[in-house]
Amino acid sequence: MMVFSLAVISNSAFAQDDDDDDDMSSEEEMDEDTWQAQMDEYTARKTDLTAQLKTLTEEVELLKFGLETRTNDANNAVNGVWAAVGSKSQYEEYKAKFADAEKKVNACKGPDDAEAIEKDMWPYLTDAGINNRMKCLPEFWDRYNAMKKKIAECKALAPKTEGYTVVKGDCLSKIAGMSKIYNNSRLWPAIWDANKNGVVSAPPKVAKTIPNPNLIYPGQVLKIPALTDAQKKDAMNKTNSYRKTRKVRKTKTEGDTEMKKVTPPDGK
Repeated sequence: MMVFSLAVISNSAFAQDDDDDDDMSSEEEMDEDTWQAQMDEYTARKTDLTAQLKTLTEEVELLKFGLETRTNDANNAVNGVWAAVGSKSQYEEYKAKFADAEKKVNACKGPDDAEAIEKDMWPYLTDAGINNRMKCLPEFWDRYNAMKKKIAECKALAPKTEGYTVVKGDCLSKIAGMSKIYNNSRLWPAIWDANKNGVVSAPPKVAKTIPNPNLIYPGQVLKIPALTDAQKKDAMNKTNSYRKTRKVRKTKTEGDTEMKKVTPPDGK
């Protein structure tokens, strides 16, 4: 029985091996036409891919050339800019001082601040030569023009003080003409209008109002209003009107005096 069993198992194994060989033989079988068709297909695909690779390689080379050309142009442009405006270290120095000036301009409160900026910082930013060209760089140009506009606006502002204390010898036109006030004596009506009904403060027994613009007293603290362009124009018109009124009064007074001189004592 044991010998018979071994014989059966051995025959079964050999049969399985034969079946495997048959399967492999059936998978590998291919006629010449099929084989040639596949070879033609693969050859065509290879040719097509080789052509695509050649085209892409040429495009890459063109892109590399274009990149190299543009890089050289950019470097030449940068070198040209530095040759025109100065060295890298000069640029860094200018950049720092420009930023400092920009902060002070943005914080400008009035004519005194604007005057200090123009005196202390503006010459450096706009000086002829390298700095004058440096401000033309795109990084600075628009900001530079914005600072110029801000300084002009700042110079036109009246100082925002709490008040001005009258001292002996002052008058409204003198006060208005001070550089720290309006720098224009003809704007005195603006100060009068702001204080005629009440000043900021005054010492004991000193008038708290200014009904007459010709009568102000030491110790009075006057309001100094900030003026728009329209308010300045209005104040100038009032000054002109006041001068005309004084001139008419003076002429009339002089005429009355002449009449008195020629009038006989008895009135005839």
